[in-house]
Amino acid sequence: MERHAAPFIAALLAELHNDAPAWRVAPAVLVRQGRVAVGDEIGELLDANLVLVLIGERPGLSSPDSMGLYLTWSPRPGRHDAERNCISNVRPEGQPCAEAARRAAYLLRAARQRQLSGIALKDDSTPAPRLEAASATPFTLTGDGTVA
Repeated sequence: MERHAAPFIAALLAELHNDAPAWRVAPAVLVRQGRVAVGDEIGELLDANLVLVLIGERPGLSSPDSMGLYLTWSPRPGRHDAERNCISNVRPEGQPCAEAARRAAYLLRAARQRQLSGIALKDDSTPAPRLEAASATPFTLTGDGTVA
């Protein structure tokens, strides 16, 4: 969180800048040792339509310096994980803050427009990579494993 929260928030606000004043940002709430569902209670208390929880990964995982983002439409206690969208591995060696912010902005806009989140809301912001036939270079793999 120390390394990635501020750059992510700056990138997200820049992504949403052209939508202003359509977005109101609630006060940031810092929760020590919080879990994802804490956003449901905080969102309900703030009467928020959407909540975006930034959470640090647990020590001992393969990338303990990464950050996860959890978006929930109509937050309130009792929401299930299937009602949240997740963007994970936010860190320079994984998903850089700028890319995570672009995807989060897409999901925030879509959640607000459709008034839902979770498995009912797909992240269609990044198209699947395509191979361009014109850019492919033909090659032959020889019996000894070299390319001819």
